[in-house]
Amino acid sequence: MLDQPDFLNVVVAGDTELGPMELLERLQAIEAEFGRDRSRERHKGPRTLDIDILLHGSTIMQTAALTLPHPGIAERAFVLVPLLELEPGLRYPVSGILLSSFLESVGGQGIYLHAKAPL
Repeated sequence: MLDQPDFLNVVVAGDTELGPMELLERLQAIEAEFGRDRSRERHKGPRTLDIDILLHGSTIMQTAALTLPHPGIAERAFVLVPLLELEPGLRYPVSGILLSSFLESVGGQGIYLHAKAPL
């Protein structure tokens, strides 16, 4: 969706004992705490906070609520670039293909890296 303000996209990695569905429920509760109301949003439009699960280990699943790996992971530069910055050798769980191989096909898509804050 191009008809929206710029947004900041961040990829983080972590460990959890939560299963994918329980993690999804917790993340959606966090979104709601920050004012997200899915019933009032335009599909793929601006939102106050959007927390996606890109990967959950090597889990491959598809339900009405959650698909893993995230279906847009290989098509979106704003996902691939920060994800590969975090984990350059990451492979797509379904095929085993290096995710970096998708970068050329997605192009820049108008994204740019934000300056890193010093640690």
